[in-house]
Parts: sequence; structure tokens; C-alpha cells
Amino acid sequence: MTGVAPHRLAGHLVLLDRSGVMMLSEMDTLVVADLHLEKGSSFARRGMMLPPYDTGETLKRLDAAIDYWRPGRVVALGDSFHDDGGAGRMTGEDRQTLRGLMEGRDWIWIAGNHDPAPPEGLPGRSMASLAAGNLLFRHEPLAGAAEGEVAGHLHPGARIVQRGRAVRAPCFASDGSRMILPAFGAYAGSLNVRHTAYAGLFDWSRFCAFMLGEERVFCVRGQHLVAD
Repeated sequence: MTGVAPHRLAGHLVLLDRSGVMMLSEMDTLVVADLHLEKGSSFARRGMMLPPYDTGETLKRLDAAIDYWRPGRVVALGDSFHDDGGAGRMTGEDRQTLRGLMEGRDWIWIAGNHDPAPPEGLPGRSMASLAAGNLLFRHEPLAGAAEGEVAGHLHPGARIVQRGRAVRAPCFASDGSRMILPAFGAYAGSLNVRHTAYAGLFDWSRFCAFMLGEERVFCVRGQHLVAD
């Protein structure tokens, strides 16, 4: 499969898609983190005007990933909306698109720090966390957590320098015991995995940043990564 990197996580085979979603075929489950829908309208309410097209663009990309993988279940790892009122501010078109993606699927909304309450007027099940197999899906990674944690929140990104040229990209971050997914939202940035926010979360001797390229996902070992 083009643009997909296989990875072994806590005994499960996961497929890391260059779009930024993770697929667990054995569980028929697609995982996505930090959609941050309606971030543009949230900023606009505070007088910071951004083009109001982020939700539509994010849903378009999510539609493509779901159409490719055809999962029976989708787990959204929190901060699916940029604030608790985000679902209520969606345009009718975007709401219809999202409902279409959810139709016929077990859709799990994991509570995030931006959206701790269930999204207004939308189906799906809202949970603080979800356990499945050896994996535990939650929004924010916890230092010292048991093997199998799958989280978002930190928006991981990685930077390498080769032949004097720097490349920086969002990434999946994993040491085989824990996985942190990249932020999927169109307006979501990334935080370098060399930042102190990641201290204590990974065994760096086994760490890999699965950097998202235009056509492939590249596994870059921790010793080759540099700070911003």
C-alpha cells in the first residue's frame, strides 16, 4: 500500500497512513486525533480573523481517509472541536458531511481539553477513554501510563537536517509501547518531539518519528532528530 507504514504497537499491527490517521484492521477501527473543527470560527469570535474554511478542508481529508479504509468504527481522540460550542457553529453543509461520515459506523468521541462535553446535536458515543485489546485510547498522554496507550493532544512533529537542508513535518510518535498521533485539523500546528513536553513519555532507544511525506511515511530514529 502506497503511503502506509506498518508498525507493531503493544502486540497489535497498526497501519500509519500519510494522511495522519491510524488503522487497526484487526479491530476494523480508524483512529484520528485533534480535528479542531471550527477553529477558524472560534478565533473569529475573539477578533482574530482566519479564513473560515478549515472545517470543510479537514472533513474533506477525513472523508478521503474513511473512503479508503472503510472502517466499521472511528475513534476521534479528543479536541475534535476547538471549543465546546464548535459543533453548534458548523455550517449546514459541513454538518451534513460529518453526519454522512458517521452514518453506519460506531463513532467514538473521546473527550479533549478543548471539547470536554459531547458535541451538540451529533450522534456517536462520548467517552473519557476507550480500552480495546491491549490498547487504551485517550486524549492526553500520561507519563508512566501502561503499555498500549494511544493519544493525541501534543500534535507531534519532527525535524531532521541532511546535507545542510532541514525538513520538518508532522509525525506519528512511538516507541512500540505508546503512540501519539499527529493533529489532523487543517489549522492544527505541530510540536517538535524534542520539546520538553514529551519528557518521560518514550523509551528513546526504541523511538521512531513516523514523518508524513508527500507520498510516504518515513520512520526516523530518535538519534537523527533535532530540535527547532
